[in-house]
Amino acid sequence: MGQRTATPSPPVAERQALVIGAGLSGSAVAYSLARRGWAVTVMDQAEGVGAGASGLPAGLAAPHVSPDDNVLSRITRAGVEATLQRAQTLLHSGTDWGLTGVLEHNVGGKRRLPQGEQPSNASVLASPAQVAQAGLPPGTPALWHAHAGWIRPRQLVAAQLQAPGVQVLWGQHVHSLERHGAEWTVRDAQGQPLGQAPWVVVASAFDSLSLLQPLPGFAVPLNPLRGQISFGHMTDLSADECRLLPPFPVNGHGSFISGVPTTEGTPAWFIGSTFERQCEQAPVRPEDHEANRLRLATLLPALGEAMAQQFDPARVQGWAGVRCTLPNRLPAVGPIDRERWPGLCLSAGMGARGISLAVLCGELTAAWMSQEPLPLPPALVKHLAAQRYATI
Repeated sequence: MGQRTATPSPPVAERQALVIGAGLSGSAVAYSLARRGWAVTVMDQAEGVGAGASGLPAGLAAPHVSPDDNVLSRITRAGVEATLQRAQTLLHSGTDWGLTGVLEHNVGGKRRLPQGEQPSNASVLASPAQVAQAGLPPGTPALWHAHAGWIRPRQLVAAQLQAPGVQVLWGQHVHSLERHGAEWTVRDAQGQPLGQAPWVVVASAFDSLSLLQPLPGFAVPLNPLRGQISFGHMTDLSADECRLLPPFPVNGHGSFISGVPTTEGTPAWFIGSTFERQCEQAPVRPEDHEANRLRLATLLPALGEAMAQQFDPARVQGWAGVRCTLPNRLPAVGPIDRERWPGLCLSAGMGARGISLAVLCGELTAAWMSQEPLPLPPALVKHLAAQRYATI
């Protein structure tokens, strides 16, 4: 059940917001606000959709599981449901996303399901037939996430930014924030104003840190996390390799997805991603292709052996991006400090779970700003609240 606040909804004249960042987080916030009648201006330093981590060619919306059904598990389960509902509303099934289910190869036996009664969308042990379909030996420990699937993040971002009431300004290098009276002003590096509004939502991944650091009384420990995926065209696979492809995505030691269209429209396979902490740049590196080859060999041994030649430098392709993480693996969402910095919100720190969490965080931010019931129980909301990083 949601949490209802006592404050009345903001007047229509105040329902204007600037969103800094046009990736998964920013576009989700913009869409959720626009659906509530807000006028939203999104600013991004890039020249178009998918320039940052949201340009990931393909990724998974899949829940985290734990034996005690901990906070992360419950939040990601809610987040995946929100993402799948948004995808069903805005995207084309089969080309932009697929509700395929996801098999999780329980590498090392690290994942265990909670005991007792579970919600209808809970994960279960994979059946012997599903394990066989993945090409894994009988008895391989695995979980089945029925409420999960693949998504092309760039398509979701583009669809959310096209919502009525959302204006997008590309090539905007926001350098600083300042508040005068009842409005926030965002400025470029030369001090020139780029926009004004009663509300600002910072959703620019690791770049959020440089905007927020000058604000006394708020210290959010955002960290950069570089990740690289490897991919290739399905048409380059042999008949034997194609016969070994699982009919659904498999995760557990990275993730493997096949049959998803590239930006050119040709179907491809994808494996990744690598994790490199404290790295703010995102070059594609040959050694990471080798790391992803080994990742596939662990995740799906028979397929990994068959596809080893697909990782030859002349054949394999790559994509890399920088995600943004927080120490407890949970994002920072909503108002930063209602008293000291009214009208300033954050939606960042989703790490490798941006696909699973961005839509939920956008809904949570918009509900906070609109003084509506929140889409999560208070016991979970407190773990996401950006104000947890407010200092005395």
